[in-house]
Amino acid sequence: MDLPRIISVDDHVVEPPSLWQERLPASLRDRAPRVDRVRGRYEPGARGGWVEADDGDWADLWRFGDFEMSIIPGFAAAGMDQNDLDWVPLTYEMMRPGCYQQNARLADMDLNHTEAGLAFPTFPRFCGQTFHEHPDRKLGLACIQVYNDWMIDEWCAGAGYGRLIPLTLVPMWDPDLAADEVRRCADKGAHAVEFSENPARLKLPSIFTDHWGPFFAACEQTDTVINLHIGSSSTFPMTSLDAPRAVSLGLTYQGAAHALCDWLTCGKLEEFPELRVALSEGQIGWMPFLLEKLDGVWHERAAYGEIERLPQPPSHYMRQIYGCLFDDQIGLEMRDRIGIDQIMFEVDYPHGDSTWPNTLGKVKRLVAAAGLTDEETYALLRGNAIRCYGLDRYGIVS
Repeated sequence: MDLPRIISVDDHVVEPPSLWQERLPASLRDRAPRVDRVRGRYEPGARGGWVEADDGDWADLWRFGDFEMSIIPGFAAAGMDQNDLDWVPLTYEMMRPGCYQQNARLADMDLNHTEAGLAFPTFPRFCGQTFHEHPDRKLGLACIQVYNDWMIDEWCAGAGYGRLIPLTLVPMWDPDLAADEVRRCADKGAHAVEFSENPARLKLPSIFTDHWGPFFAACEQTDTVINLHIGSSSTFPMTSLDAPRAVSLGLTYQGAAHALCDWLTCGKLEEFPELRVALSEGQIGWMPFLLEKLDGVWHERAAYGEIERLPQPPSHYMRQIYGCLFDDQIGLEMRDRIGIDQIMFEVDYPHGDSTWPNTLGKVKRLVAAAGLTDEETYALLRGNAIRCYGLDRYGIVS
C-alpha cells in the first residue's frame, strides 16, 4: 500500500521568545518569563549546569524568577547533524524556524509525509513543571492560561487548524483549578492535556489517592486525553554520573513503564471508564512483560500485590491506554500481546531522537520488518490517533 500520511502524537514546540511578555496583563509582565541573550557554557559532567562567561557561546536564555533554561540542541535538533550535537546553547537564529514558527512547521511536516501532530512545550517542560515550581500561584496560573490560549488560538489556528492539534497545560498544584482549565480549554476546542507520568516525584499526591478526582472527571466529561510524556516527573533514568548518554537513552522508557504500572493498578480506569491515557515517547516493546506480570499477580496473589480491589485483571484496562513509538520494531512484532488498536506513532520533531525528515523511510522499514498488514499500518500511523483524540472534530475523519 501507499503509506497513509502520518499523524504524530508527540512533537514539540519551542515557544516564541516574546510569548508571555506580550500576552500577560501589564501588572504581571515585569515578572513574566523572558528571553535574554547572554554568553555562557555548560559545566563538564552529566549534571553540569549553565554558567555565564564572557568568553562563552551566545545563548538565548529563558528566565522566570529563579529558574533559568537555555535551549540545547537536543530540544531543537531538526536540520542539524545528529552525529555532531555538541552540548552547547542555542540562539533562536541557530534553530530551524519550524521549531517555533507555524508556517515553517507546516512546511517541515509536508516534507516528512506528516499531516497532523500534537506539540509538547519546551520552556514550561512536559507538564508545566516550570510554573508549578514558581511560588506565585496567581502568576503561574496566568502563565498557563496565556500558553493555552496561544496554543489554541494561534499555534493551532488559521493555517494550522486541523494539522496542529492543541495540547494544553493545567495548574498541577490544584486539581480543582486543573479541572476548571480542562473545561475552559475544551470549550475553546482543545481535548488533549499534559499530566505527569508520576506526580509523586513532583511532591504531589499519587494517582492512588482521590486527590486527582476532579481533574480526571473533567477529562472524562470533556473527552480530553491525558498525555504522560517521559520526563514529566522531572526525572530521567541514569545509572551513574560517568555513564555515557547512551545508557540514559536506552532507559528512557522507564518513566512510561512506571506510569503504566500505576495506571493499571490504581483503579482510576475502572472509576472513569471513558478516560484515555497516552504514554508519550515511551515505546512499547517492554509492555507485554509488564502486562503478563501484573495479570499474574492479580490471578495468583492479588492480596500480596494489594490489587485485590480491582474487579478485572490489570490488562483489561489497557483498552484505555495508548503506547506511542517511533522506532520500536520489537514492540510492533509483539503487537498482538498489547493490542494493535492501542499503539500510535510519533515523529518527535524537532528533538534529537526524531526521525524527521526521514520518517517515511523509517516507517517502511518498521512495517516490513514487523510484518504489519495494510489495516495494521493504517491503525498505527493515523487510525488509532483519530479515534483516541477524536480528530474528526478537526475534520480528520479517515
